[in-house]
Amino acid sequence: MYKVAVIIPCYNEEKNISDVIRSVHAVNHSSLYQLTPIVVNDKSTDRSSSIASNENCVLLDLPVNLGIGGAVQTGFKYADENNFDAAIQMDGDGQHPAEEIEKLILPLINNEADIIIGSRFITGEGFQSSFWRRTGIVFFKMLLKNITGHIITDSTSGFRAVNKKTLTIIAHQYPDDYPEPVAIVIFAKNNLHIKEVQVEMKERQGGQSTIGGFSPIYYMIKVSLSICFTYFKK
Repeated sequence: MYKVAVIIPCYNEEKNISDVIRSVHAVNHSSLYQLTPIVVNDKSTDRSSSIASNENCVLLDLPVNLGIGGAVQTGFKYADENNFDAAIQMDGDGQHPAEEIEKLILPLINNEADIIIGSRFITGEGFQSSFWRRTGIVFFKMLLKNITGHIITDSTSGFRAVNKKTLTIIAHQYPDDYPEPVAIVIFAKNNLHIKEVQVEMKERQGGQSTIGGFSPIYYMIKVSLSICFTYFKK
């Protein structure tokens, strides 16, 4: 049985976290793999922790707020240390339907790639995000292509799966800021094989986006600098 950790970073998601955990269990009926929800509570100020503690999941309560990168890496470390075969990153706000999880797992089981990224933009199905967010994603696509040689249509997607080899690497080396696009540079520098699959996402069901307070131009500049710094860092 292929053991898969479903890492769910959580910050003030009291309205969504219970449904997200239960949705994972609702699709956990394959004879090929076993899903284990791992909620990483990033020092939420609402009832997220107490709600998650009453659900069927592993709950990791952080003593301080680490941000999205630190929270996700905590989940990766737990999965690596507990001998999971793979890990899936899945948002705690309801954007990522659990019904799409198998699209990420099967290519890993079949050794088609080391990282599977769920993309909204291969066939354009489902929620496509805001105009400015899409503009930034196109810009990052061009930047990452020039830097890494990889063409990634949805570099900011937080719906992705990694195999054991990748899990061991990113458990010890993972970006704190803007982890999704910046991690692609880390994958490329470690000669890991990346594949995208089409998934259908939803509009967030509540809470607040971690980049919601930034202007689009500021966000694009900050992410671009992080990508470049990571590329040139030894």
